[in-house]
Amino acid sequence: MNTMTLWHLTGWDFAALACAALLVGFSKTAVSGANTVSLAIFAAVLPARASTGVLLPILIAGDVLAVLTYRRHAHWPTLWRLFPAVAAGVVAGTAFLMRADDAVVRTSIGAILLFMAGVTVWRRRTTHSADDPDAVVTRAGRVKARSYGVLGGFTTMVANAGGPVMSMYLLSAGFRKLGFLGTSAFFFLIVNVSKVPFSVGLGLIDGHSLLLDAVLVVFVVPGALLGKWAVHRINQRLFEQLVIAATVLGALQLLLR
Repeated sequence: MNTMTLWHLTGWDFAALACAALLVGFSKTAVSGANTVSLAIFAAVLPARASTGVLLPILIAGDVLAVLTYRRHAHWPTLWRLFPAVAAGVVAGTAFLMRADDAVVRTSIGAILLFMAGVTVWRRRTTHSADDPDAVVTRAGRVKARSYGVLGGFTTMVANAGGPVMSMYLLSAGFRKLGFLGTSAFFFLIVNVSKVPFSVGLGLIDGHSLLLDAVLVVFVVPGALLGKWAVHRINQRLFEQLVIAATVLGALQLLLR
């Protein structure tokens, strides 16, 4: 980690990072996938690789708040089906991150996110009835869970961008608002904590990055409280539209940056 980057932030740089941290809290308790905007802000202010190490502990703080808020709404059959595939994706993402440069990473993730958003929109327009989340136990459900799981693990490891992939999966599986948030809360808490040793090993997390995290994590709390207030005022259709829009926006930011 480059200490010059951390200790010589301008006031505008710090303000941008603080807003991004607040958005992390909001996304974890209201519109999952919106933190792709935070990812883009961190990567714009800090070096791209270093930004992933700084952002990870902030995401974990948001995950903890989301679990405390929506823990009763998690759908565990879905989680158990996803975890093995996600683990494979994390390992693949680690290997990819060791070899690929920032430009290749951004292009790959952006293309995946746009593809997932397109598939989800297409499925929801051509399917007349919503899937049942319990359909994950069927053969087709297992195949879909594994496919999304590998992609989710890969994208979350290389760019902390697994949120949109899993958002697309949970929407396509027919999750309602609270079930969506509860399931994703536990999913990302477990996955993000499991990524810490990999990130430390790659030199993305160290004492200097954690010092910056200690300051920025304060802004996650008001964001989470704002999200908790807002989520009950957003109807299901608008919720789904916001998730998809946040995914597309994040993908375009990655592709065009």
